[in-house]
Amino acid sequence: MNRIPFYNTRISGSFWGERLNVSKNITVDAVYDRFKETKRFEALKCSKEQQDREGWHSHIFWDSDVAKWIEGAAYLLEEKRDERLEAMIDNLVADMCASQKDDGYYNCYYNVYETDSRFTNRMNHELYCLGHLIEAAVAYYHATQKDSLLCLVKKYTDLIIDIFVNKDSAKFVTPGHEEIELALVKLYHATDEKKYLELSRFFIDQKGCNKKDGDHYAKWCTPYYFQDHLPVREQTTAEGHSVRAMYLYCAMADLAKEYGDEELLHACEKLFENVSEKRMYITGGVGSSRIGEAFTVDYDMPNETAYTETCAAIGLALFCRRMYEIKPVGIYADIAEKALYNGSISGVSISGDTFFYENPLTVDLRNHNKNPSTTDKERYPITQRVKVFGCSCCPPNILRFVNSVADFLYTCDENTLYVHQFMNSETSFEGKSVKQITNYPSDGKVTINTSGYKTVAVRIPSWCSNFTASARYTLKDGYAYFSDTSEIDIDFHIKPQFIVSNGIHENSGKAALQYGPIIYCIEGIDNEGDIFSLYADINTDFDVTYNDYFCLPVITCSGYELTPAASLYYAAENRHFNKRKLTFIPYYGMENRGETDMAVWIPLK
Repeated sequence: MNRIPFYNTRISGSFWGERLNVSKNITVDAVYDRFKETKRFEALKCSKEQQDREGWHSHIFWDSDVAKWIEGAAYLLEEKRDERLEAMIDNLVADMCASQKDDGYYNCYYNVYETDSRFTNRMNHELYCLGHLIEAAVAYYHATQKDSLLCLVKKYTDLIIDIFVNKDSAKFVTPGHEEIELALVKLYHATDEKKYLELSRFFIDQKGCNKKDGDHYAKWCTPYYFQDHLPVREQTTAEGHSVRAMYLYCAMADLAKEYGDEELLHACEKLFENVSEKRMYITGGVGSSRIGEAFTVDYDMPNETAYTETCAAIGLALFCRRMYEIKPVGIYADIAEKALYNGSISGVSISGDTFFYENPLTVDLRNHNKNPSTTDKERYPITQRVKVFGCSCCPPNILRFVNSVADFLYTCDENTLYVHQFMNSETSFEGKSVKQITNYPSDGKVTINTSGYKTVAVRIPSWCSNFTASARYTLKDGYAYFSDTSEIDIDFHIKPQFIVSNGIHENSGKAALQYGPIIYCIEGIDNEGDIFSLYADINTDFDVTYNDYFCLPVITCSGYELTPAASLYYAAENRHFNKRKLTFIPYYGMENRGETDMAVWIPLK
């Protein structure tokens, strides 16, 4: 089965059309400007003299930041070539090429500092940075046929093969931060050179299976942090640094598909099951703890201190997409959709120029800077997005993710088109065509016109309890299969519903509002008074009204407010509730209109 690449699709109008417009017109330049200000681009020149003179120095992961920006910008060029944007990229590539060592090595930190310490510190992201450079090179080459960066990464990767495989001379065996493994699969497809695919498999097969890697743990972490606790084929629970884990699982799925490796695929299935059933927030966020940016244990999902890094939600979506490319099973696309609409794009402002690294499910402003007796403040996620971070992996990751979002739409084989996601769009692929006409997810109506396919399989979302279709179908694994029809009208009859959780102690007695794939929250700016005294009415009717600012509906319903009492503690029978209206907004749009209290989970009454 083949994925229909995003560059074969044009999305227009509706929710994703607007997000793409913002990304193209605002985000690409906003991230570039901040990276220029913070010297990330100057660092590519690898000039110690300049850095000493100007009083700054390059960082071990700046290559990856730059590479993700190049990749995201390259995706824009697939739709329309842009001389200005290409010149910006070409200048960066020229600086890298001029600084590449004769043996192929390139790293904007190690080319300047610790020049004799290459491949000695597993924590220092050398292979991670190369992985992102590979993805950028493949993307830019495909969009423009310019191959300077592709030649750079090929030469560098050939050096990696010599050092890590042929000579085994590095101080470690596998990357400290997974990423190159999945990038190598892309390099293989771009060049048709199988040595790159074999290097990816080497890293995957060696993970958790060698002593060298274990000599490089920091004092504060264990093998679980790096997903080194077991060989990958024996892993069944999501462990450690959540972004590392997601990128690892992406590579495992890629290799399972390339090699027909059923054992590796089974491990992916077990890991997906653990994440989706026991270690994932309702928003598709993963990685609950800021300590190690990591998974912890089953059902440990605190709301106010939720780490849920933007990159981790993106990684989960990418893993799920790979899984449904192997097997069209609805749950994979369901979870990808959850991450797409909630825990990933909450990481960027509606204006497109500020970002969250962490994505909490509760903001209680009372808990911020609340202890005047000390300057050592308790640690909570920030409450307003910022333009750039010291570790700024998330902004360019959002850029490349949104700009290639059409990758999530379709897969196909010779006779069947699989429709996994729903976006107003037109697609042409290998002489066949698809057109979706929809306002999804503002409403559940989707018209699908196809040409060239005998069968069309349309995912029926797991949140959908009732749908209607214009043609006969059969159901299998969460998909409705339609035969011998060129047009399908389907209505998922989206309606608001309260969702409760299982096993998560903090959510006991509470519910979250969901409308199709969209998770909602309440904010103080819309709900006068203390939002933490509000209760949802389980028997309420809902008013669903489209809102231009969010490009999605805002939902109001009836609820209750607990009246404040005169005493700090008082008898429960003396509680008094006032009936009142509650207003819910899409979670992705939280904290966009000024600092305010926010909650996804609220008590039920």
